[in-house]
Amino acid sequence: MSAFVIDAFEFHKQDGHREGVTPVAEMRRLAADCANDSGELSWSVVGGQTRQGYPSLTLSVAGPVQLVCQRCLQPFTYDIDSSTMLVLGKDDAEADEIEEILDDESIDVIVGSRTCDIRDLLEDEALLALPQSPKHDVCPDTKLLDSVKSEKVSPFAALKNLKAE
Repeated sequence: MSAFVIDAFEFHKQDGHREGVTPVAEMRRLAADCANDSGELSWSVVGGQTRQGYPSLTLSVAGPVQLVCQRCLQPFTYDIDSSTMLVLGKDDAEADEIEEILDDESIDVIVGSRTCDIRDLLEDEALLALPQSPKHDVCPDTKLLDSVKSEKVSPFAALKNLKAE
């Protein structure tokens, strides 16, 4: 069994703790959303329970990834820094029941597993931390953007000709 595969329920009972560093290149889905697969993410998984006594895992992921700016189409470094609590249910019915009881949008309830691969959970957390439309705060090279703006023709220009008739 892999060092990344845990029994989520035992991990929670023992207040387990694992941490490490994983290259972005080893996270296929994350690397596919990035400009390149450089960088590495620090992560931790901590077992515990909610105030109400439900088993939980707290995931934290942090580190730089290279994204493509949606304005200038140039790569830029985006720092992921995300943490979330996952509450564990034994099956779908229990997970739904816990979610209804907790009634908290900031807490995710999942079906726990005796063979849980934490790499998948960590990659999911990193993907959810990415911006929907990544952009520089201020684009460094605006030549491409400026050329598109200068070629832009007003959609109302044709209407102006119709009015003259």
